[in-house]
Amino acid sequence: MLILVTNDDGIHSPGIKVLARRLGELGEVVVAAPDRERSAVGHSLTLHSPLRAEEIRPGFFSIDGTPTDCVNLGIHGLLDRRPDLVVSGINKGGNLGDDITYSGTVSAAMEATLMGVPAFAISLAGDDYAAEDFACAAAFALDLATRVVDLGLPSDTLLNVNVPPGKPLGSRLTRQGKRIYGDVVVEKFDPRGRKYYWIGGGELGFENLPGTDFHAIHENFISITPLHLDLTNYRSFEGLASWGLDAMGDFHSQSSD
Repeated sequence: MLILVTNDDGIHSPGIKVLARRLGELGEVVVAAPDRERSAVGHSLTLHSPLRAEEIRPGFFSIDGTPTDCVNLGIHGLLDRRPDLVVSGINKGGNLGDDITYSGTVSAAMEATLMGVPAFAISLAGDDYAAEDFACAAAFALDLATRVVDLGLPSDTLLNVNVPPGKPLGSRLTRQGKRIYGDVVVEKFDPRGRKYYWIGGGELGFENLPGTDFHAIHENFISITPLHLDLTNYRSFEGLASWGLDAMGDFHSQSSD
């Protein structure tokens, strides 16, 4: 087996080292990760500047790009054959609910899925990260990777995994939860009296609904959320049918006055 490992915390993050070492029990592991932290870059792809990859030690490539770049370059440029699996993590901090739209960790798994390679992202939900927490998450990643390879994933599907701190009570299959946003932009003044802003500086809550990723973490369970790349809201079709949207593009039948 060949496993490509990446993250958005950077090549020197402790999480990626523990993850790569544990997944090495399953097969050959190649790490392709950003040269520095790239958190919250989403599914960003570098198109207007060249990328550089440095093999800092055997099988570990440091790339001056985003997590999405790392997966793309890993599959198409660095590896001598197509990987059997891509695993992104172990992220320092949860990727739950609406946060996945910003997450570089999850986006790396999305990029692999777009290329037809099975993938999952794994994160530690919490603020303090003990060595035991990374070890627990890595052990779960190994178990999950084995199942993904043996059983396969549904088409167009990746898994978003979040691990609570401490000793989890087990794991749950969950749906994406919902954030409650407060004042997420903090305005301050520098010593010269000029304004500056911090995005994400406010308190964030969540809707503690059973069956969601947030609820599972709150109950000290590992959350496994299947995500798919088709963002179409099929349930909205009936409500939008009365808008006459299908006829908006019929310009030939409109007057040219």
